[in-house]
Amino acid sequence: MIEVKNLVKRYGNHAAVNDLSFTVETGKVVGFLGPNGAGKSTTMNMITGYIAPTEGEVLIDGIDIMDEPELAKKNIGYLPEIPPLYPDLKVREYLSFVAELKKVSKKDRDIEVHKIMSKTKTLDVSERLIKHLSKGYKQRVGLAGAMMGNPDILILDEPTVGLDPSQIIEMRELIRELSKNHTVLLSSHIMQEISAVCDEIIIINEGKMITKDTPENITKKMVDTNGVHVVVKGDKTKLKEALRTISGIKNVSYDNDKDTEEDTTGLTIYCAEDEDIRVDLFYALAKAECPLIEMNKLDTSLEDAFLALTRGGSKQYGGRKLKKLKSEKKDKAETEGELQNENENQNSEKNADISGELDVSETEKHSSDMEGGEK
Repeated sequence: MIEVKNLVKRYGNHAAVNDLSFTVETGKVVGFLGPNGAGKSTTMNMITGYIAPTEGEVLIDGIDIMDEPELAKKNIGYLPEIPPLYPDLKVREYLSFVAELKKVSKKDRDIEVHKIMSKTKTLDVSERLIKHLSKGYKQRVGLAGAMMGNPDILILDEPTVGLDPSQIIEMRELIRELSKNHTVLLSSHIMQEISAVCDEIIIINEGKMITKDTPENITKKMVDTNGVHVVVKGDKTKLKEALRTISGIKNVSYDNDKDTEEDTTGLTIYCAEDEDIRVDLFYALAKAECPLIEMNKLDTSLEDAFLALTRGGSKQYGGRKLKKLKSEKKDKAETEGELQNENENQNSEKNADISGELDVSETEKHSSDMEGGEK
């Protein structure tokens, strides 16, 4: 178990870590996320005893890492972002050296090295010089070194950085396997990796903890929109008439015509909270002879939740809602030509009401989302 209590690290007047507290339970894989400069690396350096905190304490299986560093560090295997490898050593030589440093007995050393190379799938390169290995194999050798001595806790800082997609998948599978026997604290910028292997996620920003929860719960908390995006074929007037027959619709935003095929209309339908209009929508469109081509429920990804939390947060956390942040992202991506149409779109907004034409422009989508985020 890792216990971080009221951790502070100051550099002059700047607090890189500011009163940070969290616990990593035994047997869990916990992701450690934050934007650049959030204090992740500083926190990991304090957890591993590499630097001392200004205030607070770190307990490794109940042992204060600053009071009893040698005893606490026996329980930690650390893989930094750039593994401290010796390029002119062979893989087996390097791991034997690490085993000696970690005080693995001489009689058990060869067995331990072979066992860990087997777990990390580095046996086939055991006699190769480290400098001749690929990035993926170097990461595996670094991880093998962290595992030496069978520590209870593994702390992995960006273990998949610089790897190609196949190597990332292999590293993900290896971390999953290690989680059966180790507590793992994993830092990464790759959201897919975090959501794929982690039981819980800690998100920090500006040296403070924003949230700690499961990936599923974090995304659920951030969902502040309910509705569907659909693509419909047929007459737009009939489509609007069909929509007016459905209760529970709060707002409608039409896609830009150039983004849809000829004679099709893309639109996002926003609904009242906990309202599911999909069945009613299907039948209403069928009755209006407007075939439904696509239907997707609005969802929030872990990446969206991360951006929202670290750039202001949801209303739950006292900041802006996700809709506003999504709107900002989309606004930045618009071309100059689209921006020149803004005045025309704003004029059409004034006449677009759900009880009337339900003809909301793309610009209104941004406006509605921005207003929703400020509430």
